[in-house]
Amino acid sequence: MALVTTKEMFKKAYAGGYAIGAFNINNMEITQAITEAAAELKSPVILQVSAGARKYAKPAYLKALAEAAIEDTGIDVALHLDHGADFEICKACVDSGFTSVMIDGSQYSFEENVALTKKVVEYAHAHGVVVEGELGVLAGIEDDVKVDESEAKFTDPAEAERFVELTGVDSLAIAIGTSHGAYKFKSEPQLRFDILEEIGRRLPGFPIVLHGASSVVPEYVEEINACGGKLEGAIGVPEEMLRKAASMAVCKINIDSDIRLAMTAGIRRVLSNQPDVFDPRTYLSVGREEVKKMVAHKIKNVLGSAGTL
Repeated sequence: MALVTTKEMFKKAYAGGYAIGAFNINNMEITQAITEAAAELKSPVILQVSAGARKYAKPAYLKALAEAAIEDTGIDVALHLDHGADFEICKACVDSGFTSVMIDGSQYSFEENVALTKKVVEYAHAHGVVVEGELGVLAGIEDDVKVDESEAKFTDPAEAERFVELTGVDSLAIAIGTSHGAYKFKSEPQLRFDILEEIGRRLPGFPIVLHGASSVVPEYVEEINACGGKLEGAIGVPEEMLRKAASMAVCKINIDSDIRLAMTAGIRRVLSNQPDVFDPRTYLSVGREEVKKMVAHKIKNVLGSAGTL
C-alpha cells in the first residue's frame, strides 16, 4: 500500500457514477478518522492539505500522518495540496512527496490562469504528480480562501474546454454554486447542474471537482449551539444535490467544514457534560469518533464510493 495519484481513482469513479471524498486533514485524530472509515468501507480516499493546515501542523507532520495511516489501515491514499497559491508552493509539495497538487489561479485573468496552471502541470507531470486547476470563483471563507459573494463567478463551459486543452490539467474544479465555509447560502441552496452537464458534454470522461461541498450537517450545528456554541444561520449544500453531481461528471468532492463541525460537536459534548475532564485524549477520542461516523455517512450515502476498492 502506498501514496498514489488520483488518475486511476478518477477513471473508476467516472465510469462507476460515484465521487471520491477529498477530506482536509489538520491533525492525527482527523487523519485516523478519515482513513479508518475509508478502510472499513473499502472506499478510495484523498487526504487534502490546505494552506491553513500547513501553517498549523507543518507539511512534514502531515505527510508523516498520511504515511502512518497507510501503514495502519492498509489502503492506498492520495495526498493532495488544496488551493496551492503559486508555483513555488506546488513545487515544494511535489518535491516533498505529495501525489497531487491544486494550483488555484481562479483569481487571475483566463490567460494568466492558463500560464500559471500550465507551468505547474509541466513540473508536476515531469515528477509523476497530477494537477487540479480551477476555473470560476467560489464565494465563502475557509482558511486562506476569502471571497465575497459579489465576486463569485460561475464557470463558463466553453472556457473550461479551452482551459483543459491549453493547460493539460488532470482535473478541474468548477463553480456551479457551491461555497466555502459553513455559511454557504443566504436563501434556498441551488446548484447549476446545467453548467455541469454542458461541461461534461464538452469534456467527456474528464474528472470535475466540487469545492465548498460540505453539507453543514444540521445535527452538529444544533449540538454545538446547545453546548455553548454560536453558529447561527449556517447552511450547506444538500446531500441529494451532491449525490446527483457525483452521478454526473464530478469525480472529487471536497469536504472540510463538516469535519470541523463533527469534531467540535464531539468535543463540546464532552466538555459540557463532563466539566471535570481535562485529559485531551478523552475529548479528542469522542471528536475523532464523530468525524469517523460523518465520513462513513458521506462515503455510503453521498459519494457512493463504498465497496469500490
